[in-house]
Amino acid sequence: MTGQSLKSARAVAAEVLSQCDPARNHIGAILDRFLDQTHERQRATDLVMGATRNRFAIDSVIAEYAGARAERIPVRLLSIIRVGVYELIHSPQTGEYSIVNEAVENAKAFGSNKQAGFVNAVLRQIVRHISNRQISLAQANAARTVPQTPVMGCEFDTDFLPDPAARPAEYLAATSSLPKWLVADWLDTFGFEQTRDICFASSRRPSLYVRPNSLRTTAQELSERFQQANVESEIIPQVQLYSGTGQTMIRVKSPRAVTQLRGFADGLFSVQDISASQAVRMLAPPAGWAILDLCAAPGVKTTQLAEASGDSARIIATDINPERLEKVRENTARLGLKSVEIVSYRACESRLPQIAPFDAVLLDVPCSNTGVLAKRIEARFRITPKAVKELIKIQAGLLDRAAKMLRPGGKICYSTCSIQDTENYEVIREFLLRNRDFSLESEELFLPSADEPDHDGGYVAVVTRRTKERQSCEPNPQLVHKLEL
Repeated sequence: MTGQSLKSARAVAAEVLSQCDPARNHIGAILDRFLDQTHERQRATDLVMGATRNRFAIDSVIAEYAGARAERIPVRLLSIIRVGVYELIHSPQTGEYSIVNEAVENAKAFGSNKQAGFVNAVLRQIVRHISNRQISLAQANAARTVPQTPVMGCEFDTDFLPDPAARPAEYLAATSSLPKWLVADWLDTFGFEQTRDICFASSRRPSLYVRPNSLRTTAQELSERFQQANVESEIIPQVQLYSGTGQTMIRVKSPRAVTQLRGFADGLFSVQDISASQAVRMLAPPAGWAILDLCAAPGVKTTQLAEASGDSARIIATDINPERLEKVRENTARLGLKSVEIVSYRACESRLPQIAPFDAVLLDVPCSNTGVLAKRIEARFRITPKAVKELIKIQAGLLDRAAKMLRPGGKICYSTCSIQDTENYEVIREFLLRNRDFSLESEELFLPSADEPDHDGGYVAVVTRRTKERQSCEPNPQLVHKLEL
């Protein structure tokens, strides 16, 4: 597009939202089709992701103060209104006039003057009911304040949210735009304070972290490269969420497409969240190990295995999805790794007698994504208790399959990006009861956090196959005790 025909970030965001049903579509894929239509790519992205993360709360405000239910508003107009309400609540530094005026102009471009008048009436009615666009949550009335951050919120002039003391699940679900059953499950497991923190973390704008390729560079060298390219970054030294060895990572602060960052094409780094990096750190694979990465795509942990073992292990990477397995090939080639052999799932099945047993199996299983809701925004629209039960069956089956591929003394590193007990502690407990020749070596649950440095959530367990002389028929007492806490 020429500069004259480029659209504003708000117009592009509204167009993306009008074409995306997050219960069925991948937001990022649709967004990518429209970003070339604006010179404000990062802002358009933030508006789309922010309005989607906070959709339930936004729609509650529209229904309460404009008397218009979302399902009765034409989708294009609704998308324009959602962008406007999102900014009114979550961008207090942006003037109300600018937000409302451009929403009206976008409505005119999409439809008629009558439709533009409707958008104007809805947004101005909401503006009239905002008493403070940014107020400390400690001073605000919780029943009329939508949180923006863990400490600030946007306060309205009447109560419209559930009472957090009397109805905590309803309140947290409404303010964080999450399913009530999921919040209720967290409340039972973690209590109100931790659940509130999880909800904030699940609705945050997540930071971008990169893991330096230790075979080619250091964090300091990579940070200097970023600085030379005018990319603001921050070294996060010795990232350590569990009682093990930490590793330096870098947070990229400048809005920039990852593939355009200096050093990406040269294989100097991989994008990885702090919590996602913990599985390989807990496994700590040495040089010389034979390792199977059974659910490898897109290869972030596969390449971390290779880097952690000095590119001197023998790593077989496979995945049931052949298209996603190509991503592993691309990432391995970009990072210059030689120790990874990429094998199709079917070929891996036929070659097992020749390539097994392994010293370790990395099992990054399909899961509900409840630890990464800030990034995988669509999950909040799709997850159900029934879906979780189906996932548990898959997880258990993959664990049993991995167990057959290990030598005595070998390890399974089981990881999820879920924080549900049913997918984590309970799956591992049941596995150990079924497989008495395995014992628990370590396990950690990482809750998502909006505090600095912010990160996603997840779970890692390392279980070890006992050698014959150490086998026992008794369940592991350490695990049973931990699960009963």
